Amino acid sequence: MNIRCIIIDDEPSSQNVLKSFVHKIDYLELVQVCNSALEALEYLKSNTVDLFFLDINMPQLSGIDFYKSLKNPPKVIFTTAYSAYALEGFEVDATDYLLKPFSFHRFVKAVSKVKDLNDAKIDYIIVKSDKKLHQIKIEKIYFIEALGDYIKIHLKNTFLVTYKSLKMMHTSLPKSIFKQVHKSFIINKNKLQYIEGNMAIINSNKIPLGQKYKKEFIDHFNA
Repeated sequence: MNIRCIIIDDEPSSQNVLKSFVHKIDYLELVQVCNSALEALEYLKSNTVDLFFLDINMPQLSGIDFYKSLKNPPKVIFTTAYSAYALEGFEVDATDYLLKPFSFHRFVKAVSKVKDLNDAKIDYIIVKSDKKLHQIKIEKIYFIEALGDYIKIHLKNTFLVTYKSLKMMHTSLPKSIFKQVHKSFIINKNKLQYIEGNMAIINSNKIPLGQKYKKEFIDHFNA
């Protein structure tokens, strides 16, 4: 599920950096760039968003005061060139604080926190299979297998086949729970029984661990 975000910053150079970084993250959807908090307020009158990239030091209305003025604010990652604002930013429950100039690595770390918070709220998905819409609790999914243009969602004693790519399916699932272990398989790590050689055993099924994914998966599993 995409995270709809807006950039609120009065500096074009900062806007350009953020736009470049946002476009590199597949689950972020940039819906607006605002040059001031007042411009953002106008946009929010008829639009909803999930995340602000919000500069603190702006003319007319600071990022902090703007954020405090909202009744139901979305998640926020504050951006500023002044470290003195960090404490005040966290006092309004900011998800993170980026000190300019920040690296792409630091940006990824910040947005991953937002993604993890969103993932924790996902408890089911809707899947179309056999001309029906099925509501599936994610905890009931054991693993997912790619079948050309389709995927096969394995449950405890049954499965569903739906028209969707494995990559698209992965983006709609919590990354903290579902791990890709092969170019054709995603598994629910909570259903993993054990690893034997190059195989992950889930519900008596042997799922291959691809060389590209094995080390990262085992390191995560051990952690």
